[in-house]
Amino acid sequence: MIYFANHPNIKLRMIIAKEKKTSNIAEYILYMWQIEDLIRACNFNFEIIDKKVLTQFKQPDNVLIEIKNWYAGLIHMMVEEGIKEKGHFQFIDNIVADLNKFHSALLMSGKHNKYQQLYLQAADNINAFKQKSNDKKFNDIEICLNGLYALLILRLRKEKISDGTNSAVSTFSKLLAYLSQQYKKFEEGELELVY
Repeated sequence: MIYFANHPNIKLRMIIAKEKKTSNIAEYILYMWQIEDLIRACNFNFEIIDKKVLTQFKQPDNVLIEIKNWYAGLIHMMVEEGIKEKGHFQFIDNIVADLNKFHSALLMSGKHNKYQQLYLQAADNINAFKQKSNDKKFNDIEICLNGLYALLILRLRKEKISDGTNSAVSTFSKLLAYLSQQYKKFEEGELELVY
């Protein structure tokens, strides 16, 4: 089932990924998880990806070659890293770990009241999701990202989502949005924080 390829506002995935990485790190992580699932849905078969996804792009040949190389590289990386069935790219896991360290630093700094308030609003929901998780070692940021990604999948499948789930994941969304803003400022040198 290829549900990501048919998004109405589809642009070049590689270009979207580059833009998201600099503008909103949480969206970038979720986007790359979508790409992983797209590759899995296509059975790691480049011909299927080419036919179902890449042929949609009306781009000059040199751009199409770059996009094809990007997908081929991602397929190769997933096979090499042993994440054909499940799991995420190591570089994405590293970003998630770094983002969680940044999250902890914001909470401990005592200077980021808005972030602390957003975390307090999400904390009970994070703990509830952690209790339901098959993997208890997930950190707070992984829980929030997993919750958002699960909601995205449910929406794409047009499945019913309870008000409680929507409300809980909304707290994750607000927390991650603010965290991503602060992370961008930190990366651009506009925010000093030791972590």
